Amino acid sequence: MKSKCETCKIRELNQLKVLCLHDLMKFTSEKDYNSYRKGEVIFNEGDRLSGVFCVHSGVIKLSKLSSNGKTQIVKLVKPGDLLGQRSVISGENVNLTAKALTSVEGCFFPRELIMKTIHENSDFAFETLKCIAFDLKEADDEIVKISHKTVKQRLVEIFLYIRDKFGMDQAGYLDLVLSRKDYANMVGSSVESTIRTLSELKDEGIIKTSGKRIGIQNVGKARNILNGY
Repeated sequence: MKSKCETCKIRELNQLKVLCLHDLMKFTSEKDYNSYRKGEVIFNEGDRLSGVFCVHSGVIKLSKLSSNGKTQIVKLVKPGDLLGQRSVISGENVNLTAKALTSVEGCFFPRELIMKTIHENSDFAFETLKCIAFDLKEADDEIVKISHKTVKQRLVEIFLYIRDKFGMDQAGYLDLVLSRKDYANMVGSSVESTIRTLSELKDEGIIKTSGKRIGIQNVGKARNILNGY
């Protein structure tokens, strides 16, 4: 059911928080409400986007296909994030593929509305610029991680990130469940190497596993590995 931007708490997590009541009502009247099943593609690399998607619930993975045919997951998109805004503003085809990791719901804002608001509202334009700058910084940091950190360090970093951002269930496992292939694509390694590293972390008492589920048993040891100790 279509929610109202003026009463939505999710907007406090992105640049819509600076909009006045009149602008928020405009966004409500012009948006569409979309939902996606787990595994469903929201857009593919090379697509031309006609608007921006605001994630209300669920998690989306953004991935890039390299020249050798290998997939690299570059980011996990969570509730409150705006998806596709850089490509919409630049007018370029999107350079990533977005796929639902869980069931996803959110609001779709047409490009014309986004661009009109940027031109007419300096606060919204500034907040949008800050969001894009932050995304670029994250991309730079990711390049450094892949080139300077081991597979074990990158895996531990992902576990701690998921723990902090998405929480853990009552049994002590990460709330966001990913496949071994997803983890491999996130750390830039083969599935086989990733599975071996997971076994090492389990033998060292740092993580526990149950099927696809992973839990952090010793946060202190995990942070020591991340810091190179």
